[in-house]
Amino acid sequence: MTSFETLYNNPQAARRRAEALAQNLPRGSSYPVRFFSAPGRTELGGNHTDHNNGKVIAAAVNLDSLAAVLQHDERCVIFHSTGYPEVVVDLNHLEPDSAEEGTTEALIRGIAAAFEAGGTPVSGWQAYADSQVPGGSGLSSSAVVEVLIGRIFDNLYGKAARSALEIAQIGQKAENQYFGKPSGLMDQAACACGGVVLIDFADPLHALLEPVPFDLSEAGLSLCIVRTSGNHADLTPDYAAISHEMKAVAAFFGKKVLQELTAPQILARAKELSAHLGDRAVLRALHFFNENKRVEAMKEALNRRDMSRYLALVNESGDSSWELLQNVSSSAHPASKQSIALALALTRQFLGAGSAGACRVHGGGFAGTIQTYLPSKQVPAYREYMDALFGAGAVTELKIRRWGVVELQG
Repeated sequence: MTSFETLYNNPQAARRRAEALAQNLPRGSSYPVRFFSAPGRTELGGNHTDHNNGKVIAAAVNLDSLAAVLQHDERCVIFHSTGYPEVVVDLNHLEPDSAEEGTTEALIRGIAAAFEAGGTPVSGWQAYADSQVPGGSGLSSSAVVEVLIGRIFDNLYGKAARSALEIAQIGQKAENQYFGKPSGLMDQAACACGGVVLIDFADPLHALLEPVPFDLSEAGLSLCIVRTSGNHADLTPDYAAISHEMKAVAAFFGKKVLQELTAPQILARAKELSAHLGDRAVLRALHFFNENKRVEAMKEALNRRDMSRYLALVNESGDSSWELLQNVSSSAHPASKQSIALALALTRQFLGAGSAGACRVHGGGFAGTIQTYLPSKQVPAYREYMDALFGAGAVTELKIRRWGVVELQG
């Protein structure tokens, strides 16, 4: 367990938030009220590499979902998150339901099914949660919910025996098989583990996690995300096409994922690949290999505290996502889905040539958010500059959170 004092900069405010949630739970239970917190995450490097067993650098952030939880003996979960309808899931039926795809019900059912399939019988609980991680923010609100639910089930019924990575894997499985989204493991791993980590998914069942030092304040820099108000709702085919095309390139060579190949192998047969799979698949494969190397270079730059080199690599990552990966705008909506491109262009205009700053697409892309590094003293001016186009509150400054998903001492 972790204390409120350890986790939050303002523990008194966090306790008031938790107590307000607990007030909604039924009184008179023989079970105690328990509190859980799961952080959002920000991807620092490795855009769309995880689903092909590549490498990423990611960090947990200070925005979280906090839940007050009460165990009960009925085989159902009742989950209420502020601003959303209450969700009730019957745990007597744990098979996937296509009618639930894209819903919180699907995630709860899939996570419960994974625990039971792994030999941990589960029963019910009721939770009231409050999330500071807005949907569509690029901070992975869905993964936050997944690891939160996973940790609740594990601590209530699994003796808190599962590692952060195992909780992440359970969440990913539920998202893939029940929620209907073909995501990689990076989001869940970052939310579950906490801090800044390089994650190597070469063996996805035994991913390697390496802590990485990250202190922007030492360099006088701040990390922000900008929400462009783009809608992800109709973009699932765009996301799915990235992993599909990368894996199609791998399959051309008789492999499952690009991690099993090298860039020279792709280049040697680029003409055949383009003819068979299309030019974009080749470009996306080249992004994968370049981005994988870039993740290692970013880690080395941070280990040396070489922030200038690190920021240059951030910009390179952004350029590669824009030019090779092509997830800055949607090809299905070329006129209306350009908010990410516009935000990047305006940020580059703001930073100017030779600035101690950088920007890149954040998360899945196509709509949603960008990520910006800039001198801390420029944050107010940047906020005003971007809010003028994307609306008040578009810019959020992030802090790195050391802890992943945890149960809190009451």
